[in-house]
Amino acid sequence: MTSQDIHIVADGKIPFLQGILEPYARVSYYDPSEITNAVVRDADILIVRTRTRVDKRLLAGSRCRFVGTATIGYDHIDTRYCEENGIRWANAPGCNALSVGQYVLASILLWSRAKNYNVSDMTIGIIGVGHVGSVVERYCRALGMKILLNDPPRAAVEGNDKFVSLEEIAAKSDIVTFHTPLTMQGEYATCHLGSAHFFDSLRRSPLVINTSRGAVVDNYALLRALNTERVGDAVMDVWEGEPRLNTALMLASFIATPHIAGYSSDGKSNATRMIVEAVGRELSVEVDTSELVPPTPPVSTLSLARNSDPIATAVLSSYNPLFETRNLKRQPHDFEKLRNSYGIRREFHAYTVTGVKDNTVTVLRELGFKL
Repeated sequence: MTSQDIHIVADGKIPFLQGILEPYARVSYYDPSEITNAVVRDADILIVRTRTRVDKRLLAGSRCRFVGTATIGYDHIDTRYCEENGIRWANAPGCNALSVGQYVLASILLWSRAKNYNVSDMTIGIIGVGHVGSVVERYCRALGMKILLNDPPRAAVEGNDKFVSLEEIAAKSDIVTFHTPLTMQGEYATCHLGSAHFFDSLRRSPLVINTSRGAVVDNYALLRALNTERVGDAVMDVWEGEPRLNTALMLASFIATPHIAGYSSDGKSNATRMIVEAVGRELSVEVDTSELVPPTPPVSTLSLARNSDPIATAVLSSYNPLFETRNLKRQPHDFEKLRNSYGIRREFHAYTVTGVKDNTVTVLRELGFKL
């Protein structure tokens, strides 16, 4: 079988993909809205993102035998249907964990500045301690925050020594952040984990952050909790029903963005590389991924000499979510356009920091900055 005998249908908006797989297959690129059953019918391999629902409706009658999603999440893939029909699938776990961690940390520092809070005096409850939650844990520990971890699946395997209940999170947290996958049923179902009951049980009117999946948090319940001050503020990157969203919740949120927390150039290139490598294994070829390198930031050296708040300045110089917040609040109906036209963002490790004193060096190095 020659490379031209293999047909790959791919989402044309997946960054860095075009030109990488062409030596190994015939590749057709489509807008996500154009990926239909008719388009997929003669595809051997399908490469998508979260906007394409991969199920019987899309795949029935096709010859597709492998689906790759260039995302951490895979709730848009009917995995049971795929497995029952001999269709292998792969996602990109952990690909953008550092990107989401950067977003969460930047949001916390902006919020603490606005409220004149000292983050080292605060307790953060992290719900879901997988790839992303573990990064958030590491970053917040570096800043001296007290950490509470909730992850029932991990606790069932590892024991309860380092994990706490949701009730303890609700009672003791100044910040609550969600980092779970979206699961609809079973012992560890996460749909509406952030429920009206959970918000009613909060004791400290915390900042609530959701960068996981929209339906992990009941958006209407969160809005009510904001209005009744059970929740002090919200940072929302994911929304129930997106690209449509609860505009009242969006306007009430301290940070509101169009599902871009994981959209660093590093995260995108990682996701593409992981899926390209999975396709290579499927085709029994070694794909050249040397071109999957994110661009250098326009300013890659941050001089912080005599800066009164060097850690926050370094973090917010690498990324500040207020820009996307302003744009979304002005143009909520352009959710998809804002998401798809998202610019270049590099993670902490792309920056060199100069002029910092010894007591700050350790923190910045733990966050990933070069010194």
